[in-house]
Amino acid sequence: ENGPRLLVVAEQAKIFSHRGGNVTLPCKFYHEHTSAAGSGTHKIRIKWTKLTYDYLKEVDVFVAMGHHRKSYGSYQGRVSLRESSENDASLVITNIKLEDYGRYKCEVIEGLEDDTAVVTLNLEGVVFPYSPRLGRYNLNFHEAQRACAEQDSVMASFDQLYDAWRAGLDWCNAGWLSDGSVQYPITKPREPCGGRNTVPGVRNYGFWDKDKSRYDVFCFTSNFNG
Repeated sequence: ENGPRLLVVAEQAKIFSHRGGNVTLPCKFYHEHTSAAGSGTHKIRIKWTKLTYDYLKEVDVFVAMGHHRKSYGSYQGRVSLRESSENDASLVITNIKLEDYGRYKCEVIEGLEDDTAVVTLNLEGVVFPYSPRLGRYNLNFHEAQRACAEQDSVMASFDQLYDAWRAGLDWCNAGWLSDGSVQYPITKPREPCGGRNTVPGVRNYGFWDKDKSRYDVFCFTSNFNG
């Protein structure tokens, strides 16, 4: 109550990059009522995690405390702190992968004080619908994931499909998205696609059984040169 309150700020909420590129996710921490970055009584702990679609699980990315540094999973060897100043907690990611797309949380902890900021990493790329040679609606969720991987891509997120719809993607077949929902984008309403009087947009079938339900899939890929 008496000490300066810790504040964590991301100067930009969205950062754009491309596969193979490098990116800095901005994050700085301050204390209210003082210009000092830290009070000096506690070590600062910086933790970066990636948020998942159900918002209950988080994937550990990077932790730093004093001279100790630890990166996790597929981020090992690719993440570090920028540390351009003593209050800079920005995360540098190198050799970006398609799977790096998403929302990241920067958490700064000092004693009993802590605060967070969220930054979204967007990748420039293209969304494309995919159905196997067997014909439409033959993929469960896990097969759809593998099918995208075989096309050098990942399953598209809703935000990526929405952006593709805004750019003109029109597709009548429903497909899996990475959050487990089944959706499809319509720019030109017509009889076979829900009727002529439907409103243009991304139509949502909701969430289906990932093992038993079968649909097509929307995949996302990004060129190495952006």
